[in-house]
Amino acid sequence: MLLDFNQTKKILSKYKIPFCRSEVFKSKKEALKFAKIINFPVVLKIMASQVLHRTEIGGVKIGIKNKEEFKRAFDEILFSTKKKKINFEGVLVQKEMKGTEIAIGMKRDEIFGPVIMFGGGGIFIELLKDVSFGICPLKTPEIKEMIKETKIYGLLKGFRGFPKVNIEKIIKIAQNLSKLSLKDKKIKEIDLNPIICNEKEILVVDAKIII
Repeated sequence: MLLDFNQTKKILSKYKIPFCRSEVFKSKKEALKFAKIINFPVVLKIMASQVLHRTEIGGVKIGIKNKEEFKRAFDEILFSTKKKKINFEGVLVQKEMKGTEIAIGMKRDEIFGPVIMFGGGGIFIELLKDVSFGICPLKTPEIKEMIKETKIYGLLKGFRGFPKVNIEKIIKIAQNLSKLSLKDKKIKEIDLNPIICNEKEILVVDAKIII
């Protein structure tokens, strides 16, 4: 079973895995209020358990810079859900972040137990298969080695203008995910993708947890 947004956010918060400031709304008015609180630009994402890839149905709107663009984007998502007969669960409003995308995940193997995956996020993981693996429990030297095994490591160090990020913060997220996986055995799979990394912060912007 796939956990909903609030359940997912609660688990990540419990294990100190930093999530980008986000909330889900069904009301356009309330959603706009929140967007003003977190400040533009923002991102809108459709919330619907039957949708695997939001972008394929026009369910993601990025770079929304003001109230007028927000209202238009919100309405377009609603129109898309009605047209495709999707069970509408709400719209996620999220602060837009810029930076290098990474992914950290966990799958519970029948033999080895929880296995942590690290790699490039977004298209890097799908197109380039740029990933490495480690068996829980994971300590700092093992996580460092996992990160260094990937091509994305060069970008994280600031290759050709990419933002140089705090690798220690990435290690901490992987450690906390390892602890979560060992403690909460009903969780079968976790996917934190993407995690946006820049000079200031490293935050999860999309997460899935399967129990």
